[in-house]
Amino acid sequence: MSKVTWDGATLLAPVPPALVSCGTLESPNVLTAAWTGIICSKPARTYVSIRPERYSHHIIESSREFVINLPPASLVRETDLCGVKSGRDTDKFKLCNFTAEEGVKVAAPSIAQCPISLECKVFDIKRLGSHDMFLADIVAVRVDEQYLDRTGRLMIERCKLLSYAHGSYFAPGEALGTFGFSVRKKPVAKKRPTRKNQKSK
Repeated sequence: MSKVTWDGATLLAPVPPALVSCGTLESPNVLTAAWTGIICSKPARTYVSIRPERYSHHIIESSREFVINLPPASLVRETDLCGVKSGRDTDKFKLCNFTAEEGVKVAAPSIAQCPISLECKVFDIKRLGSHDMFLADIVAVRVDEQYLDRTGRLMIERCKLLSYAHGSYFAPGEALGTFGFSVRKKPVAKKRPTRKNQKSK
């Protein structure tokens, strides 16, 4: 197998096209951001990288709060709109028929139509070049109850979350395994009784 070599680029995919909401319940705004992820487990920390010219940038820089909303594949058109429209001249919540929900630990609203929302508080900002990285603590996670099983465990596969790769949006595909399945011991199958043993009974 041969490979070609390209210059360094942002070809890490797929990623979640997160709907990042900010502002207030009375004056909400949202943008689509692919540059986000987890940077630490304990404490739970994340980031979102935003161009300084984006309308949401100064809102988040001022409030130091935002919410990462993970959209289902059914919201692909709305997710794209929030990436190409600007909050300077468009009420994107109204345009996309989003319902702003009051935050539990932040003033920034979440999006009711998204099954998972991560409430975040900024603890540092890194000026990196084309984007500024907002480093934040995840202070609360809100999950739509319809995606929980009887024990309260999140059945994330039921959320049918949207993903983004190299300029295109994708719906979820086949589940291939769970974390650790490659080393997990399989349950020992019970041996069937042989004909000889059956006759001796």
